[in-house]
Amino acid sequence: MRISVLVAEIGSTTTVVNAFDRITSPCPEFIGQGQAPTSVLDGDVTVGLRGALEDLKNNLGEAELLWDEFLATSSAAGGLRMTVHGLVYDMTVRASREAALGAGAIIKHVTAGKLRRTDLKKLEEIRPNIILIAGGVDYGERETALHNFEMIASMKLGIPVIYAGNIENQDEVRLISEETGTRLYIVENVYPKVDILNVEPTRKVIQEVFEEHIIHAPGMSNVRDMVNGPIIPTPGAVMEAAKLLKEHIGDLIVFDVGGATTDVHSVTEGSEEINLMLISPEPLAKRTVEGDLGVYVNLAHIVEKIGLENLKSEFQDTEELIKSIKSIPGTDREIKFVERITKEAVLTSLERHAGRIRYLYGPSGKKTVAEGKDLTNVKYIIGTGGALTRLPGRNEILKAVGLYGKGMGLYPGKEARVLIDNDYIMSSLGVLSRRFPEAALKLMKNSLQI
Repeated sequence: MRISVLVAEIGSTTTVVNAFDRITSPCPEFIGQGQAPTSVLDGDVTVGLRGALEDLKNNLGEAELLWDEFLATSSAAGGLRMTVHGLVYDMTVRASREAALGAGAIIKHVTAGKLRRTDLKKLEEIRPNIILIAGGVDYGERETALHNFEMIASMKLGIPVIYAGNIENQDEVRLISEETGTRLYIVENVYPKVDILNVEPTRKVIQEVFEEHIIHAPGMSNVRDMVNGPIIPTPGAVMEAAKLLKEHIGDLIVFDVGGATTDVHSVTEGSEEINLMLISPEPLAKRTVEGDLGVYVNLAHIVEKIGLENLKSEFQDTEELIKSIKSIPGTDREIKFVERITKEAVLTSLERHAGRIRYLYGPSGKKTVAEGKDLTNVKYIIGTGGALTRLPGRNEILKAVGLYGKGMGLYPGKEARVLIDNDYIMSSLGVLSRRFPEAALKLMKNSLQI
């Protein structure tokens, strides 16, 4: 059997292969899925990839599979680890964080101002995949970004460095990189003027650098031999899908609840009224990742958030359920318990992602301001990931987002429509959209049933 496109999602625990056919026709099809344990510990992730291909063949009832295109996303071996270094925390540092998170990175260390010896020691310990340096608006402060770049370049870590700061420094940064043999990528300033974010060029380069240099899980170089298209970080692929979908259906927010983390992606300009009150700019597309809100690996954190006694009032056998927790719940009781945990993960991640209204008091009296991401114009609340595509109560969990309306938070309203990525293919469609955007959009709409 010959298939148009295969997309592999190489995760930290599971590798999934999705098959798509008739990709250039008016009616592209999602025809099947195979999965197998990811084989990082075996020293070669292609073992798991070939296992997922075998599972796909069995599910399709085919003895042999051929394909025209093979694309991939990866979060294996810790995903894309980055450190971010800027000048002022609420300005260039924040803009750099937004760029890195939107590209699918896990940010391991953030600094503002000139690097110290303790910061350099942490860099050596972390060994990130990419280092991002910013600082200074264009034609503004120069010294901090130059100091930081020179300090990092002198360490000769062999790690790619992206410079996204004051454009006046670009020639000197190039000179330092040549003298130290640093792999340098220069991008437009992420914060070119006060209150202006310019994160998309940096996001794009981060993903390109990841694909070019950071195939770091054991055997990933062999995956490159199998794949004839891009390999991008899995969270970055979800963001690509969300941005494509927003262009066609309107403002949206995506919740991806996993075993270890909960990711939230929103793509919305916000309301005109709130934008006039914002004290600092927000990107159109924003991602937050909550490393303490996984429903399996980080269950204890969510239980603590709810409160053990509160859970016991709902589930008398709470302690037994916690001890016997599985990555895939089996009994009805286990499913109900995981649904409660998932709902807490969703609502907590919503609180952390959303902005809020604040009152400032000064000589002229009370002033109303807004800070953070305005979600009040969101029209669609989307669920993807294992929990929100497979749990029976997934719709009710996501409906709670539109009903949350708590305090001064800038949350979606109750009129927002819930959509589920029923085929669990959103991240695959994000990478597919780079080659076949029209097909990716149609397949996404099919999966979301819109």
